Amino acid sequence: MQFRQQALAKLQSPEELDLPVRFARPQGWLVLSVTVVTMAAASVWAVTGSVTSTVSAPAILTHGQGSYLLQSPVAGQVTAVLAKQGEQLPADSPVLKVRTAQGETVVRTLDAGRVSALAATVGQIIQTGANVAAVEKVAHTRDPLYATVYVPAENAASIPDDAAVDLTVQSVPTQEYGVLRGHVKSVDRSAQSPQEIAAFLGDSQLGEQFTRKGRPVAVTVRLDKSSATKSGYAWSSADGPPYKLTSMTMASGSIRLADQRPVDWLLP
Repeated sequence: MQFRQQALAKLQSPEELDLPVRFARPQGWLVLSVTVVTMAAASVWAVTGSVTSTVSAPAILTHGQGSYLLQSPVAGQVTAVLAKQGEQLPADSPVLKVRTAQGETVVRTLDAGRVSALAATVGQIIQTGANVAAVEKVAHTRDPLYATVYVPAENAASIPDDAAVDLTVQSVPTQEYGVLRGHVKSVDRSAQSPQEIAAFLGDSQLGEQFTRKGRPVAVTVRLDKSSATKSGYAWSSADGPPYKLTSMTMASGSIRLADQRPVDWLLP
């Protein structure tokens, strides 16, 4: 009852109106100020700042013009293999001999290049159109290497001209020698089929491998040169590997995409 009487007395008596009203404690003002400043800074960053992103995709080192599959124009038995794997040959050079019912036929290169693979052996029976060799179209062994990165088609439009590329080469220990440096030379805006990739690389298995997750876009990467390394190209380490790179070496490419403003993520 005593508490009730005090409460009624409190209601009937006027408040202490002469005392100042305290809206918030000093600690509350500090929290509010920090929140306002943080929100203002975030708003400015969302409009003026930028976010860097990359896309990673499988890659392969090649010479710029790619390769072609040499096919036999006749059916018969291989009687001689005249070329060696890795040999540099001019156009119209003999690669192998095939015995047919009409006589012996010599299968020759179509363009100058390096024999990257031989698929025929002496005594083998082959059919018309059979793949007998893969020839990389390179005029000179000193011609520069390029990297072809097979990027998902949905990322092609986000790749800017001359974008920086880091290449992890399978045959090079990354922890010891780092990654290979390069820049985007061109972006093929049309998606590649397994047949198109196989025709360029001279390997049908690679055509299937690079299209397992859908038809990609081919991005040609110009490797940065360096006179200070044994390979002749620039690496994230000072010296790079103590040997030269060869074509048809598998790699993985990380391409820097165009910078985006955070506010663009909120806009339709």
